[in-house]
Amino acid sequence: MVTMTSVSSSSLKPLRGVRVLSLALNLPGPAAFMRLKALGATCLKVEPPGPKSAPNGTSGDPMGQYNPTAYATLHAGIRVITADLKSDKGQAALHRALARTDVLLTSFRPSALDKLGLSWKKLHKLYPSLSMVAIVGALGARAEEPGHDLTYLAEAGLVTGLDLPATLFADMAGAVMASEAALKAVLVQKTSGKGASKGTYQEVALADAATWLALPRTWGLTQPTGSVGGAHAGYRVYACKDGRVAVAALEPHFAAALCQAAGVAASDIRTLFAPATHEAIAAFLLTQTRKQLDALAVAKDIPLHSLSK
Repeated sequence: MVTMTSVSSSSLKPLRGVRVLSLALNLPGPAAFMRLKALGATCLKVEPPGPKSAPNGTSGDPMGQYNPTAYATLHAGIRVITADLKSDKGQAALHRALARTDVLLTSFRPSALDKLGLSWKKLHKLYPSLSMVAIVGALGARAEEPGHDLTYLAEAGLVTGLDLPATLFADMAGAVMASEAALKAVLVQKTSGKGASKGTYQEVALADAATWLALPRTWGLTQPTGSVGGAHAGYRVYACKDGRVAVAALEPHFAAALCQAAGVAASDIRTLFAPATHEAIAAFLLTQTRKQLDALAVAKDIPLHSLSK
């Protein structure tokens, strides 16, 4: 008899014993670091000194200056040391740490790493078993171009009006891709056979992260004529009596339950794309309060979430 054991994701620590050092600042690198810490990695971050005009103890990471709360969350449980990498003392401190490191995480342009003597070619010669994950804006020659989350999203077609995106999608997706790259590096080292394995070098581009997120739009799914772009009456944001409601009744049984509640006769899926169906569901939802809609969702098993105005 085989006994199945359930293990919570928080107790799985596949990176226990793996030492990761980060030089990455702002959001993508620290967010990736936070994920690696959660996976059990031993994490050390090396930061530049804070601005001379700032109070003692101010972080050299810009995130620590403009959003201390976010910085504290990103670095919870992570050891942070300060080192001026433009000085001999700072370089010595960094290389002492690198000698004990399995994976290095960076977020500088290639030219900046070269100036600091931290190009992959030099590091690989000094520390053959060290792997490196370099977060860049874009791959190849474009890695030297300036850019941020907003510009990468715009390039991928994800900035569709004058409003800013609701969150930093490219940065956070890039963080996931960077943590995935670190996992890949560790897996390659552990499965490469006997003896000391050589480290690997991977670049993670935020522009590629934005392009990945944009694939559903590229395929037409989230375009206005797409099923999850507004053409399907069961997948839209509507006004209700005292706010708004996000409805995601896409599958036939969910759509049927929504139509039944709204008093719409739905013969097949084509009904959900008819203008009359959109109008009927919109009219019904306008008569309902958020409380009523929340109760309807539970009673009729309809995927929806009410929102304030």
